[in-house]
Amino acid sequence: MPQSLTDLLPAVEQIARQAGQAILALYQSGDYQAQQKADHTPVTSADLAAHQLLCDAFGKLTPEWPVLSEEHDSLALAERAKWDYYWLVDPMDGTQEFVSRSGDFSTMIALICHGEPVLGLVYAPVTNTCYYAMKGLGAYKIQGQQGPQQIHCRHYPQIPETLRIAVSRVQNKRKLDKVLNEQYRYEFLPLGSASLKSCLVAEGAADCYIRLGPTGEWDVGAPLIILKEAGGTLLDLHLQPMSFNCHESLINPDFIGIGDDSLPWADIIAHIPNNDRLRTDQLTSNSSN
Repeated sequence: MPQSLTDLLPAVEQIARQAGQAILALYQSGDYQAQQKADHTPVTSADLAAHQLLCDAFGKLTPEWPVLSEEHDSLALAERAKWDYYWLVDPMDGTQEFVSRSGDFSTMIALICHGEPVLGLVYAPVTNTCYYAMKGLGAYKIQGQQGPQQIHCRHYPQIPETLRIAVSRVQNKRKLDKVLNEQYRYEFLPLGSASLKSCLVAEGAADCYIRLGPTGEWDVGAPLIILKEAGGTLLDLHLQPMSFNCHESLINPDFIGIGDDSLPWADIIAHIPNNDRLRTDQLTSNSSN
């Protein structure tokens, strides 16, 4: 690693907060434009402003490391495969939540080293909440003006009576019912933004987050390192590790963020959908919610 993670963190946090505050200003004023991308998901001038801010800031901070952003994801694998280190960012995770004014959106930043996230940060500007983690150094939450508090996934001595599952506000519950083993009891916790749901698991407020639907690698880079450092992990529905920068397409398979890996997840996730979104070169990426 050319630079230490602890040396990088303050600048990364400042950049994330600047991007989040730029988004928040447009959110509060309502002075933004929205349109649909080719994949029929929304993009706003707030997404694009945050994208430009992040690219400019990281271009100055680490000019030797590329930036891969949701809003500029068209680089071919032949070019990306040359990267040993790069920033993987989602300028605004939860664009639909921004448009619908739920407040559940965030800026996500991950540093990928040789195909593995080693630093991740999620900043939610509406609540002024920051989650971050560095490989081998733990996961932390900063709420408002408080100092960093280390966070941990919830672990159980035995299977809990009810499993708490973070889900998208717009998740089709019938699809979830088809995936989950009906022998267990579940409490669903609806929330916008993929990253914030993963962070619920990392801080022990949920036992898992199930995502059925298209997402991009930028949606799981920061959450994966935060979950790992909090004692959990993030896997596809076959309970296999997620990969980064290995395929032409940047789309993810359906996935689950889990807190306590000693629970029988192979039994809980008992029915893998027939249309499980295994990554293929023909698929194109989509926004998360």
